[in-house]
Amino acid sequence: MNYYLYQMSTPLISIIIPFKNTGKYLEVCLQSIITQTHKNWELLIVDDNSSDNSFEIVNQFAQTDHRITLLKSKGTGIIDALQTGYAMAKGEFITRMDSDDRMEHDKLKTMISQLLEYGTGHIALGLVSYFSENGVGNGFMEYETWLNQLTSEGKNFQSIYKECVIPSPCWMVHKTDFDACGGFNSNIYPEDYDLAFRFYKHNYKCIPCNQVLHYWRDYGERASRNDSNYSKNSLLDIKLKYFIALELNTAIPLVLWGAGQKGKRMAQQLIDQNIEFNWICDNPKKIGKDIYGKKLLPFNQLKQLENPQSIITVANKTAQQEIRLYLQSLGKKEMEDYYFFC
Repeated sequence: MNYYLYQMSTPLISIIIPFKNTGKYLEVCLQSIITQTHKNWELLIVDDNSSDNSFEIVNQFAQTDHRITLLKSKGTGIIDALQTGYAMAKGEFITRMDSDDRMEHDKLKTMISQLLEYGTGHIALGLVSYFSENGVGNGFMEYETWLNQLTSEGKNFQSIYKECVIPSPCWMVHKTDFDACGGFNSNIYPEDYDLAFRFYKHNYKCIPCNQVLHYWRDYGERASRNDSNYSKNSLLDIKLKYFIALELNTAIPLVLWGAGQKGKRMAQQLIDQNIEFNWICDNPKKIGKDIYGKKLLPFNQLKQLENPQSIITVANKTAQQEIRLYLQSLGKKEMEDYYFFC
């Protein structure tokens, strides 16, 4: 890492944290910020209508550290809390943190050094590590491995339609870039995935990073596990919204792969929006069936279409690899001719 630019300048970082009923974890979170090697930061931490002792815990820290500003949300929900905090931000650089997680001690210094070196139009990221008192499940471990591989190569946006590729509490950008893409002004949930898509839309580049900078806590009450705003259907909806806005080429055939739960939801939404498509699958029990007024076709029908654009909703990893190899054999390119939605 090149610290030369960092040593020449120590600009202010604004950290935004929404919190609600996380009193059990707040002290660890706040201590990890206070002990950062980069000292020039402000923390705008916003109470989203907590009913436990969270507010009192944060208030004790705010009384002893002038860099911490405790606020009450002007609304309800994470987005309102983020907007309340960001309205007070004075830093040249912006980052978000979750109130139940903890930072690696060098996180802020590492990220701001990257941004000072690469300049505007870039996103500083870091590897993440899940932890839990009850053990981390296989699904989260797979996501961690997948996400960290993308981050280590700076290739996050190559897989943006599969899953959220920007960890919500482990990014940093120039404030000018944040404002240019709308910041926290969007009211679309899941808000972290929406922000990732807006970073992608504005063609920001991800800076490769091989250091674990964030420890991501998993537990049963976490919002991403229980809030309907983070359901599988919500994730599918936002993928399709941005695909239509950023990728869809109405001059060529659109193909939908897969007739499982995800495929059916995509099909129904495409029909509702009057978007014409061809629906294909490799399940012999479904081929030829009529669903929502659309006939399911065998996948080899793809060869009969001129320069098709494909959405793939097949979840099975072996089948995904077979599909990828098949499309590559036809000279197709991922994120140009075909997009994996899971």
